[in-house]
Amino acid sequence: MEMTAEPVKARSSLVPMAIVAILFFVLGFATWLNGSLMPYLKQMLNLTPLQASFVVFSFYIAVTFTALPSAWLIRKVGYKNGMALGMATMMLAGLLYIPAAETQTFALFLLAQLVIGAGQTLLQTAVNPYVVKIGPEKTAAVRISVMGILNKTAGVAAPVVFTALIANSFISTSDTVLTSIQIDEMAASLVLPYLGLAIFLGVLALAVKFAPLPELEKESNNTNSVQLIKAVLAKPSLVLGVLALFVYVAVEVIAGDTIGLFALSLGVERYTVMTSYTMGCMVLGYILGIVLIPRVLSQQAALATSAILGVLLVGLIVLSDTSSYIIANNVLLPLGGAALPDTLLCIAVLGLANAIVWPAVWPLALSGLGELTSTGSALLIMGIAGGAFGPVFWGLASGTGLGQQGAYIVMLPCYAFILFYALKGHKMTRWQ
Repeated sequence: MEMTAEPVKARSSLVPMAIVAILFFVLGFATWLNGSLMPYLKQMLNLTPLQASFVVFSFYIAVTFTALPSAWLIRKVGYKNGMALGMATMMLAGLLYIPAAETQTFALFLLAQLVIGAGQTLLQTAVNPYVVKIGPEKTAAVRISVMGILNKTAGVAAPVVFTALIANSFISTSDTVLTSIQIDEMAASLVLPYLGLAIFLGVLALAVKFAPLPELEKESNNTNSVQLIKAVLAKPSLVLGVLALFVYVAVEVIAGDTIGLFALSLGVERYTVMTSYTMGCMVLGYILGIVLIPRVLSQQAALATSAILGVLLVGLIVLSDTSSYIIANNVLLPLGGAALPDTLLCIAVLGLANAIVWPAVWPLALSGLGELTSTGSALLIMGIAGGAFGPVFWGLASGTGLGQQGAYIVMLPCYAFILFYALKGHKMTRWQ
């Protein structure tokens, strides 16, 4: 009996989506290791908050100069091969952490971060439009939310795994200078886990290469890159979407990766797992997105709600009085019935505010691009570069009279722009 087109399409997309789901988990694991690695290297190499922010900067800045070449490469080799090459590049980066740890050379750590960021960019450029295009556009945010749950669940797991395999025996409860023996032990603990990560990434690259992933329609190679870029820059909703993702990733990374540094400055034990709290809130946000979009909230309304919640939480973070708290069981507990929530808790809950932004912006920005999709996707991926600058701005602000807590004020204009994109920016069809 002949099957209808829809059931065949649904069944044929099941395996590809399962494979893509694994890739999103790997992306999340590699990305949110930064939240543990940054304070760990800060303590191991005695870095300042600004210097430590360059651990994240070097990871995300790779997006700036590899996103457009990634789009060109995908047009040449296809989405499937692009995913495999992205994983292979991340494998090579995993191997670079070994000499970095053995020599305790900060520059080599930054190089490894740069290379793994380049591999992630190629993988992101290929895998995100795959999710958008594999089903109806109106439910794209839901599909991306499902992938986001896996991505952020990996973000919950990564700090826990990092702490168990690497940091468990070496974490100090205060931000102090270590002895040379302690530094050597901390560095040595990085070697085997990163070797294992490299092997796993290499095996996964081969698996993706030979997996039954259907290829999306290749876009024309007849149009040169300059013409393609001019074409997409003529679309305000796409350009403003890139800026929205830029500031979004900036606040996402600040919330996820600086919480450990701030916790370390407060003397919180097991500071390397603090990112897990932020990622846990993001997972909750993605689940809410699946339940509410589009049944209760449109993608635009969810985006606006996220921005408003972000503004409110930043205000609470900056205004909270940490002197009224004590350290207990790795959590700051209020004394005397303090009216404001705990500062670290507010930073973690920013994950809830941030969760819907990525899956909402992508379909809004890619809508109607047609054969310009891969170039538009590459420009959106370039928005990930915001993750390079967010922690640096936070680090610079923390060196002023604001301190680390007051430095979170740099997030306010970011949420304001996201709100603008939700209310007006995504509707703009031409520059006026």
